[in-house]
Amino acid sequence: MPESGFHFIQPYWFLGLLALPLVAFWRWRSAAKAAQAPIHRYADAHLLPYLTGARALGRGERWRRFLGWSLLWLLLLTALAGPRWDYASVQLFHPGDNLLILLDISRSMDATDTAPSRLGRARQEIQDLIVQNRRLRLGLIAFASVPHVISPVTEDSRALLLALPALSSDLAQLQGSRLQAAFERAEQLLDALPADSAKSLLLISDGDFDEAGLDARARALAERGIRLHVLGVGTPQGAEVPGERGALVDPNGVPVRTRLDEAQLQALAAAGQGLYQRADYRDADTQALLEVAAQGRLPATSSSDRTRVWHERFYLPVALLLLLLLPRFRDWLGPNRGAASAGKERRSA
Repeated sequence: MPESGFHFIQPYWFLGLLALPLVAFWRWRSAAKAAQAPIHRYADAHLLPYLTGARALGRGERWRRFLGWSLLWLLLLTALAGPRWDYASVQLFHPGDNLLILLDISRSMDATDTAPSRLGRARQEIQDLIVQNRRLRLGLIAFASVPHVISPVTEDSRALLLALPALSSDLAQLQGSRLQAAFERAEQLLDALPADSAKSLLLISDGDFDEAGLDARARALAERGIRLHVLGVGTPQGAEVPGERGALVDPNGVPVRTRLDEAQLQALAAAGQGLYQRADYRDADTQALLEVAAQGRLPATSSSDRTRVWHERFYLPVALLLLLLLPRFRDWLGPNRGAASAGKERRSA
């Protein structure tokens, strides 16, 4: 693909032009078979329109229609191929600090005391973080009994956005919330980053943990310069934990109810020298977390590298295609519909 001047971003779409000879051969064969149809035994060719109520197209008219539809097909393929011929040179931007998100995907996150669910609310919060972020490199670990690295810390936030819809409690083969294992995996990822960059963790959870030593582990991380921020999802009133067949029940047959353990989450944030926020539908929680996580040692910088952002021109063949289709809409409506609407107008008058 050329680096400058007029070109197509996906020229392989023009392979669709190979369909035109096949369609032309099919139309020719159909016309030949129609000329030999049994109906010709009952009337001459020039009398058949009076017998069937339909006018047969002449050879020239058939091929003119074929060429018209071929032009429309060519315009569609041209739009899909992505024509472009000019660009803007943009200076690359490098975020300064790092934020690794720990997302709880245990079964309790399926509770619906927060719409659409705790996990759904958490995904929306992560999306807001990605969209509003201007300074941070972001990464994501989803955890329940075992941590899963969805994305290492990266500048490519688009990869995180694409992964969000697939995050669900079904990813966890064994249920439970083991935050210690998630801390250990996060520490391994952050240790691989430059030592002079700020490193933070953001825990998004309902606080349904039953592990010892979590506060001590958060303090140890803070002493190493890894601050822990917490975003609580859920309500103190709580809700029943949904299962595959209704609510989950304990050994006594009582439905399991889960509540936001705000006290434990606040204690974790305090031990980790971070900020605690409860998730809501406003942007204040997201902005506060981004601001506190971006207070690192490395400012966001502009690189000397530049990249080309091409101006896509696919809309030009699309506009021409729609313009050529306008008369065909009138033909599809047909004269009978026009006459019927005119008759209705006369009767209403």
